[in-house]
Amino acid sequence: MGNKNYGIDNETLSKYANEICSIVREGVEVAIVIGGGNIFRGMDGAGAGIDRCQADSMGMLATVINGLALQNALEHSGITTRLQSAIEIERVCESFIRRRAIRHLEKGRIVIFAAGTGNPYFTTDTAASLRAMEIEADVVLKATRVDGVYTADPEKDKNAVKFDNVSFAEVLANRLNVMDMTAFTLCQENKLPIIVFNMNTPGNLFKIISGEVVGTLVS
Repeated sequence: MGNKNYGIDNETLSKYANEICSIVREGVEVAIVIGGGNIFRGMDGAGAGIDRCQADSMGMLATVINGLALQNALEHSGITTRLQSAIEIERVCESFIRRRAIRHLEKGRIVIFAAGTGNPYFTTDTAASLRAMEIEADVVLKATRVDGVYTADPEKDKNAVKFDNVSFAEVLANRLNVMDMTAFTLCQENKLPIIVFNMNTPGNLFKIISGEVVGTLVS
């Protein structure tokens, strides 16, 4: 969305694509779960009186639009991609098949997972955790607008303190905002680390895969 109030900002999209391609060229296997809040957010729709299941389905379709846009930007940067949807849209993209997704990654392709989990009431955070388990990812990288996990919302509280490292237990004990509880619990139970970082800072993604301390590591 960039600085817009709605939709897709091509400059921002291109910037993200370049950041992602920089680590793929280093041999890193990358899969992306994409949201759709810049177009339609299911919870907002439900709050406005739309049936929750209908609203979430609309939100899932919004993630497919974003997935197509990101796919185009990535391929303009010279990286082969595959877009897989959790709901069947055969003329637009592949349906999610675990073994096929893993094979794409092995061949050096970026895999974009759209339509969340394909079910209402589950967020794209949960989709990210679920897909990470399914493809046997080493880490979940949660790209946000802030540079890590804080004691409070840094956009609202100037006294909020950032963590460099925090345990799953500390996150729960202190009610820190990392992911929704379903997604977080899935990572915790399967011992899958999470790195929360600011995607809008150029080079952050490359620094992470290079082993530098960026954002907050939850493990």
